[in-house]
Amino acid sequence: MTFFERSFYHNTLKNWLIGLGIAFIAFLILRLFKAVAHRKVKAFAERTTTSLDDLAAGLIDRTKYFFLILVAIYIGSLFLVLPGAVKLVVNKLMTIALLVQGALWGSTIFDHLVRRYQQRKKAEEDTASLMTFAALGFILRLVLWSIVAILALDNLGVQVTALVAGLGVGGIAIALAVQNILGDLFASMSIVLDKPFVIGDFIIVDNLTGTVEHIGLKTTRLRSLNGEQLVFANSDLLKSRIKNYQRMEERRVVFTMGVVYQTPAEKLAAIPHLIQDIIESQELARFDRSHFKEFGDFALVFESVYFLKTPDYGAYMDTQQAINLAIFNRFQKEGIEFAYPTQTIFVDREDGLPGLPRSKNNPPKRERFE
Repeated sequence: MTFFERSFYHNTLKNWLIGLGIAFIAFLILRLFKAVAHRKVKAFAERTTTSLDDLAAGLIDRTKYFFLILVAIYIGSLFLVLPGAVKLVVNKLMTIALLVQGALWGSTIFDHLVRRYQQRKKAEEDTASLMTFAALGFILRLVLWSIVAILALDNLGVQVTALVAGLGVGGIAIALAVQNILGDLFASMSIVLDKPFVIGDFIIVDNLTGTVEHIGLKTTRLRSLNGEQLVFANSDLLKSRIKNYQRMEERRVVFTMGVVYQTPAEKLAAIPHLIQDIIESQELARFDRSHFKEFGDFALVFESVYFLKTPDYGAYMDTQQAINLAIFNRFQKEGIEFAYPTQTIFVDREDGLPGLPRSKNNPPKRERFE
């Protein structure tokens, strides 16, 4: 019997050397493949604008050497006759290595998504939601590694049923204790992902108005027209009715005006066409309608509607001012009088001396006071 034919742990020394040699060669091949693949994919990613090749390069780079070593050892063990206990240890180590490497790949994917989101948001100058999205990535990584840890412990023979049950009860207790914070956190994620508003939008929440300054993990802050800062809990904000004026494409404007009852009928009929001409002369205004609406208490009321082609409030006020001045000047030229609150009182009295009885020659006289 030669030296290489001696048996050690159910395998000859020759078989041990063959197994080690195969494991070593497998490691060298895997390492070489990783280096070449990473270099090729990275060079290709630099020539393209897509993000998938960048992600592929990142996944190859995050492939760790411990994983390659364990894969090489597993390949080498296939050429050996190992006891059941040793085979079980090798299989468990290989499973744990796959779980850990899979978690590293998953973390790389999450990091890539967060980075892409940050780049896009920086381009859009909406940086306030970056913190929330980064927190979402952290939570996803935490959940991923927790699952990997539980599976690894289960693979090592640890009874994780009681551990999972304990974590569940503890998680429920923690969730109940911090339910308001968690509610605001998930509301923040809803705001970031659903985008009912973004930084810079002018919104109305119930009877409060302001421009969105900051969207945080727990609160959203607005700057009101008076200058003070309004702070809302994210969960309360999503429960409220929100009007977002920044999303408005056109502004619908309705205004009314009244003229006196003494206005002639032909001038009343001409007023809607007069107002239409004035509105259509404005560059940003799109005329909709103008009507003699009703007989008011002291005026004949006209209602007019037009659309402003921009949501800008300053442009709306400038246009409305120009319309009002044009109507005022035109009415002066046409001799149309604006109405203002007045009251007419009719009083009956006897003509003549006080106490003189009424007669055919002395009928009651009616006077009007305004």
